[in-house]
Amino acid sequence: MIVPNHWAEARTTVRVKGRNATLRRFGWSDESPADAQTKAELRVAEAARLAVGGNKVPRRELKRAYNGADGVPIREEVLARHGEAVITRNAYGARCLNVLDLLIADVDFNAEPDWWLRVSSRALAFALAVPMIVWNHDWKILIAGVLVLLFGAKLLLKPMQWLAENVAPPAADLARNRVAGFVSRNAGWRVRLYRTPAGIRLIATHARMAPNAAQTREFFDAVGTDPVYARMCLNQNCFRARLTAKPWRIGIPDHLKPRPGVWPIRPERMAARDAWVRRYEREAEAFAACHYEETLGHGSEDPGLAPLVALHDAQAKALDDIRPLA
Repeated sequence: MIVPNHWAEARTTVRVKGRNATLRRFGWSDESPADAQTKAELRVAEAARLAVGGNKVPRRELKRAYNGADGVPIREEVLARHGEAVITRNAYGARCLNVLDLLIADVDFNAEPDWWLRVSSRALAFALAVPMIVWNHDWKILIAGVLVLLFGAKLLLKPMQWLAENVAPPAADLARNRVAGFVSRNAGWRVRLYRTPAGIRLIATHARMAPNAAQTREFFDAVGTDPVYARMCLNQNCFRARLTAKPWRIGIPDHLKPRPGVWPIRPERMAARDAWVRRYEREAEAFAACHYEETLGHGSEDPGLAPLVALHDAQAKALDDIRPLA
């Protein structure tokens, strides 16, 4: 996990196959802007050496936020450091906890109808329509059959979804059962379960876990962790949790200034950003990012992880169930 305090960019022009090519590379450092610039110069010099030697190299590196930066250090404003844990501000303005070996997984419930509901509604509409069209000679019923074939699936989807939501176990219960099943099959695990606005958050407290560990991947698969999040954990070699509300959930429709707002921001744009952040922090104080619900598993808690869990719970207001989730 690399979350630098300082960023810089260097460029150079080289002659490749009889044409000029400008190469750009970023540098980063926790020490100073000058150190970041030195590292950028070294990286662009290495890229130039490879290009002149006949190797195919990218001409530039794009400024991308966390979820688009495969294998590049996390490019976000550093708000605080707590040992190896780092709190940053993400691309839409929320605070995020980045940790090296405290396993965190967010599992979102699917708000859209499942694929099997869509397929089933189409199949049912087809089954109703075909007899009306093929074996009936009344033109009114024939027209009705055509209408059922054309629009029946869409009309049937809503009641079928209602039945699935009200007769089948709730999504929260299904998600919890997946976690409970995993810890029952893996003695020694201990997992804290939190409710989030869109699903659940899980934090394993029995042992330090690496993002690239086989057990981590097995856990992610078993509980239904978002594949993009799982990939980013692997690429950035860290776990991550949002600590404050998403702006649009607390009445702030406008985006973090400036757009796209990938760190670092030019000095002349910082005033607009700071004004947005002050408003956001003021509104976000009344909300929690998650609520702690229970601990699953009978494993012993690793005492070395307790400070990180306490940091997460305090920053996310996880133990304050009076504050609404956002």
